[in-house]
Amino acid sequence: MANQLCIVIDFGGQYNQLIARRVRECGVYCEIKSYTTPIEEIKSLNPMGIIFTGGPNSVYEESSPHISKEIFELGIPILGICYGCQVVAYTLGGEVSGCEKSEYGKIEISQIGGLLFEGVPEKSIVWMSHTDFVSKLPEGFKVTAKSDDCPAAAFENPDKKLYAVQFHPEVTHSEYGKNILRNFLYEVCNFSGDWKMDDFIDTTVAQLREQIGGKRVILGLSGGVDSSVAAGLLSRAVGKQLTCVFVDQGLMRKDEGNFVEQTFTRLFDMNFVRVNCKDKFITALKGVTDPEDKRKIIGTEFYNVFWDKIREQGTDGFFAQGTIYPDRIESGKGNKAGHGKTDVIKTHHNMVEMPADIQFAGTIEPLKDLFKDEVRAVGEKLGIPHELVWRQPFPGPGLGVRILGEITEDKIKVLQEADAVLRDEISKSGIESELKQFFAVLPNVRTVGVMGDHRTYDHLIAIRAVTTDDFMTADWAKIPYDILARVSNRICNEVEHVNRVVYDITSKPPGTVEWE
Repeated sequence: MANQLCIVIDFGGQYNQLIARRVRECGVYCEIKSYTTPIEEIKSLNPMGIIFTGGPNSVYEESSPHISKEIFELGIPILGICYGCQVVAYTLGGEVSGCEKSEYGKIEISQIGGLLFEGVPEKSIVWMSHTDFVSKLPEGFKVTAKSDDCPAAAFENPDKKLYAVQFHPEVTHSEYGKNILRNFLYEVCNFSGDWKMDDFIDTTVAQLREQIGGKRVILGLSGGVDSSVAAGLLSRAVGKQLTCVFVDQGLMRKDEGNFVEQTFTRLFDMNFVRVNCKDKFITALKGVTDPEDKRKIIGTEFYNVFWDKIREQGTDGFFAQGTIYPDRIESGKGNKAGHGKTDVIKTHHNMVEMPADIQFAGTIEPLKDLFKDEVRAVGEKLGIPHELVWRQPFPGPGLGVRILGEITEDKIKVLQEADAVLRDEISKSGIESELKQFFAVLPNVRTVGVMGDHRTYDHLIAIRAVTTDDFMTADWAKIPYDILARVSNRICNEVEHVNRVVYDITSKPPGTVEWE
């Protein structure tokens, strides 16, 4: 039985995925579709609610994204957010004008009733980000909230179940944003909240058994969250029919390859194939210093090693991938949202391109409809260890993009040891949950030092730690000095060929989270 559905219509907003995640957090299944999606397709999906996202354009410009007036005649409740709010007003005969004073950041609004604001105080803080505003409401609408500089911060036509807010209820800066979204979903759309992870596991396992039958399944296991949870689901469904191929290219963190192997051979009934090929990668990377060249070489070598092992295993069954919902959107395979083009933002590492000579019976993607936080929830329910389920983002090239300059076996060892010390101290400090990502970098810089009255000229280690909600922006983490001191002391004392530790205090922007 299919879940009740809410559709997010994307107009190019940076928070499109965040809106969908917030909807799912309310227990409602949600999918993102482009504003160019034909009305007939939307009708065929039978959604119980529709949400319009924000976007960077001005709705009154001819080249900006618009939508057919027909969508408002389907009888399906609609909530417009930011640019989506202006789309509602403009399409239905209202007016949108440029602001005399733009609103950005935290703004106080006053609400004056309406279903969206049930349980919300008269005054609250919301997150605004707009240079245009609705200067005249369409016929049949009334204002339900305003700010000092926005006379229509929210408006509605309850008879037609049409609602709009100029602010962003999906971001954490909006104090009662989740209440507002929940009111729309439950009080306006009448969702019952049938999106639950326990149900997802049971339903998916049953579907996998039916789809796979007696055939074999091969999964490329990276040791990351997505492929690990996919492996757990497939193992529960078909057991020994599953073979996981794990390529250890020698660029993982200290002891990580052993941890992955031990975890999956102990927890799950499956065939586990590990390919140790560090020497092959180091040879291919000899003398290479350009970061893009390193990425390409690592990707190409991984591709070759992986598919050679797949050929050995045979291709008489299915191929499985840890693709998740954002991968499909970013790779242009999931009705790419935004400006309606299907151009590829990036070819995601979870969406593997097969060589022409390899033909499987089909591809299985058991997580293709889930966001990352939902994948983690499934992983915990499957009994996968906490440290694997909550594994931080780790770049596809591994430590290869955390070693600046040429990659050598000695440098890998130095970075693995330094990173292990950092992770140990952060784990013991009790602040790990506050950090979204933290790691060590080997910048290929040598500095003068003094150890035991002797002059040294050895490696510098940089520490990077950030806090963020969405990785679009990030702030450097304010790790207490005493923790940083312990990290520095231990690295300099325990890791050979390191005599200095520095801490990166650059936010994103202007920096990025990774160094290469």
